Amino acid sequence: MNVPKIFVARLLGLDVFDPLGDRLGRMRDAVVMERGPGQPPVAVGIVIEVPGKKRVFVPMTRVTSMGAGQIITTGLINLRRFERRGAELMVAADLFDRRVTLADGTGQAVLEDLGLEQQRNGDWLVSDLYVRRHAGRSAFGRVRGEHLLVGWGEARWAAREEPQGASSFVAAHEDLKAADLADVLHEMTTKRRVEVATELQDGRLADVLQELPDDDQVEIISNLDIERAADVLEEMDPDDAADLLHELSDSQQELLLELMEPEDADDVRRLMEYEENTAGSVMTPVPVIMPPEATVAEALANIRQQEFTPAMASLVIVARPPLETPTGRYLGVVHFQRLLRYPPPEPLGNILDKDLEPVSDLMPLPAVTRELATYNLTCIPVVNEHHRVVGAVTVDDVLDHLLPDDWRSMDDPEEVS
Repeated sequence: MNVPKIFVARLLGLDVFDPLGDRLGRMRDAVVMERGPGQPPVAVGIVIEVPGKKRVFVPMTRVTSMGAGQIITTGLINLRRFERRGAELMVAADLFDRRVTLADGTGQAVLEDLGLEQQRNGDWLVSDLYVRRHAGRSAFGRVRGEHLLVGWGEARWAAREEPQGASSFVAAHEDLKAADLADVLHEMTTKRRVEVATELQDGRLADVLQELPDDDQVEIISNLDIERAADVLEEMDPDDAADLLHELSDSQQELLLELMEPEDADDVRRLMEYEENTAGSVMTPVPVIMPPEATVAEALANIRQQEFTPAMASLVIVARPPLETPTGRYLGVVHFQRLLRYPPPEPLGNILDKDLEPVSDLMPLPAVTRELATYNLTCIPVVNEHHRVVGAVTVDDVLDHLLPDDWRSMDDPEEVS
């Protein structure tokens, strides 16, 4: 290999290539294994994310170059989903933010990066620890601790059982999409998963929770302070929050709903009243709804809002006031493409698609799925018995319920080169 010493944090996110220059994926972590007392851990491989958002293991023996903005391998990788073994440690997931005790007696610090050095026999050993001393206070307020680069033998990191921060891990993964970060958390130990979740901002945590399996969601929300748990639920989509609350005890449900903002809690309570696997139980209660006198320009400005998913933004529902669900009488819809074909001042009431029939909030989910498939829709309005809009079902909502619970861990192992 052409770089004798590397630091793991600088490699995270780098593209991984085969010898011919074809991109295989992106590096997400390094794996080290602890050895005997007094011996530095040895790096056994890296974890890369390949197309399909799957994380796979590449042994260090198949890594030929690291550095210069890229990683090069021999080209042959096993596409079996990575699963750690008992003695293995993930550098970013397990070691970043771990407390270390400095051998010179000056106190403790926090690990922010880890250096690996290649030996003559080809092994990569942990050689350096890049640490930050604990912050102190001065007359002018809190002072950030100084950074130090110490050798492996000059510090000792805390045992796995001791509490560990997660700020460095969160910073290193801030560019990951919520679904990808959820995959990372799902592979962690329970203790580490809770530590990382606690460090995330409410909105970020809400996005990640929505992508996690039910068991992981319950585990995290149950380990948060009760008031913070309510804040995170407020940030979640109401249908996802309702699904999560269904997994908790009745007493936990009511306590969390009482702590949530009344408007958010009302949306969630309304969804929880529906029977499972009906349109009402999976719908989003806050779709894009506008009055008939609104213009094309106003509609386009509305669907540009980041809070609407692409599927939800594909359809503007037109109804009489009030525009909060349940609305006044349902009038029709205007598809996104139709908006692009008309001048900005055109009222929505003049370009309505009145042929699209909304689905009942009590319609079984399989029937809703057939409606979406039959008419090639990504979003369909949901109305109650009085023909008032109560929400919308998107293709995302349907897929969440069609896929098996363990779809994230389903695998098709094979060798590629």
